Amino acid sequence: MIALFHSDHRSHLPHPPGTLKTVLSVNVNKVALLRNTRHLDIPSVLRAAELCLKAGASGITVHPRPDERHIRADDVYEIAALMKDWPHCEFNIEGNPLQNLMHFVRDLSARGLPLHQCTFVPDSEDQFTSDHGWSFPQDAERLQPHIEYAHARGVRVSLFMDPVPEAMAAAKGIGADRVELYTESYASHWSGPEKNKALDQFAQTARAAAAINLGVNAGHDLNRDNLADFLRAVPNVREVSIGHALVADALELGYDATVKDYLRCINEAFAPAALA
Repeated sequence: MIALFHSDHRSHLPHPPGTLKTVLSVNVNKVALLRNTRHLDIPSVLRAAELCLKAGASGITVHPRPDERHIRADDVYEIAALMKDWPHCEFNIEGNPLQNLMHFVRDLSARGLPLHQCTFVPDSEDQFTSDHGWSFPQDAERLQPHIEYAHARGVRVSLFMDPVPEAMAAAKGIGADRVELYTESYASHWSGPEKNKALDQFAQTARAAAAINLGVNAGHDLNRDNLADFLRAVPNVREVSIGHALVADALELGYDATVKDYLRCINEAFAPAALA
């Protein structure tokens, strides 16, 4: 993701000198949603992914749901094939391992196509959008064999989690490599008096994860307004996955300008003045 990847160990301090910046993975689901309103195959999901990578995104994310209301199975395989031309970038598939996710892990591995990360999300089949993380110990037993299955095929596993510091050890305990912190509670308070309280909860959770060498990703409702503030406050975030806001911005600005502006936000968070 921005051409280089993080190791699994990082300092507990926010953005120590020499630390690689957070990387950007673009979720192209909403491009597929628009395409699916007609039978013309436009806009092209594959073209959108390629343009985002050319603009500097370090990865592509998809979240295929069982009803294929946006990303379809063919999209998954076509984007995976595209990623072979971008060996320094990553392909991340989100979804519920108890539904349709694991057959993509199986099939991509069997076809020799790249898949770098699976993000396990506890969505129901008809859920409008992701709105909560996994719960422990309730979900541990059913998640662990799927984590082992992905690991056996060389795929990193990230668990979609609420910002609960105490849950990080449980996620690590069943074999997760990373967690993706569900950031809606921050985004909804970004312009209000509860912003700092929300940020503190995420910062504490990220530190709890770092203390046990559990990687931290983040996503949901992050945008050009709130992204830099989040990354300045929350240490050790390796990747942000952004879709809805980024694609909405791209309708006005184009993919190239939009991706570059999100990278600007990341760079601002890591600029020396921001870290002082």
